[in-house]
Amino acid sequence: MAINLIVHGRVQGVFYRDWTVRTARALGLAGWVRNLADGTVEAHLEGDAGATRTMIARMRDGPPRAEVTRIDESPA
Repeated sequence: MAINLIVHGRVQGVFYRDWTVRTARALGLAGWVRNLADGTVEAHLEGDAGATRTMIARMRDGPPRAEVTRIDESPA
């Protein structure tokens, strides 16, 4: 499964990208993550469908200082 995500909320300046990389690797996922100029975070995930869904669920909480308000998903 491959999916693109846009994560909205307080997700920059709270180690969200680093947390995403560590969490995705632990689940055996590949991909990338980057900050966007509008304050959101964009991520591309590839791997097992179950692991991908688990990752997205974890991304809704993120690291302790993050406040995710919405995640937009689109197939890749």
